[in-house]
Amino acid sequence: MIKLLLTGLWVCIVTLAAVYFSVQMSAPPPPVDEEAARKEALELVRGESLTVPVISDGMITGYFLGRFSFMMDKEQIKGQKLPVTELTTDQLFTLLVGDKMIDLGNPGAFDLETFRTRIKDQLNAELGEGMVDEVLVEQLDFISKEDIRTNVAREGKRPVAPTKIVEGVVVEEPKPATH
Repeated sequence: MIKLLLTGLWVCIVTLAAVYFSVQMSAPPPPVDEEAARKEALELVRGESLTVPVISDGMITGYFLGRFSFMMDKEQIKGQKLPVTELTTDQLFTLLVGDKMIDLGNPGAFDLETFRTRIKDQLNAELGEGMVDEVLVEQLDFISKEDIRTNVAREGKRPVAPTKIVEGVVVEEPKPATH
């Protein structure tokens, strides 16, 4: 009698365990966070500071001071033969020189999102589609030729500050993973 009772108990335990594990295995996998996966595939490429001359009527009237960083596809970066920072700086300078990007009489009308999209599209056209995912504007200022002369005349005392076109984002280097 006890053998029969223990055999029945054993069958119940095995049946419950089999049902439990089959339900666990048939449950859909946890949702994949697409945003986290996308960010994992990107790498921050710090840009160099750029000084782009503004030419009007054949004369230099001032300079744009800029610093841009990029979130780029890790796999496509590996395929580049030239250093990516220098390559993006060259492409960015080529894109910005001679182009009337900002109306200095009305710097408040500057559309940052259009500017970023245009840079992203141009760089992707030159470097390869999907290479640049996001453009980060760290600094975009303008300083006129007269302000530079004034700063030189003052010998560094109370210098005239450049005109802020965009209040840039602070880009920090990613912290290395600790194991």
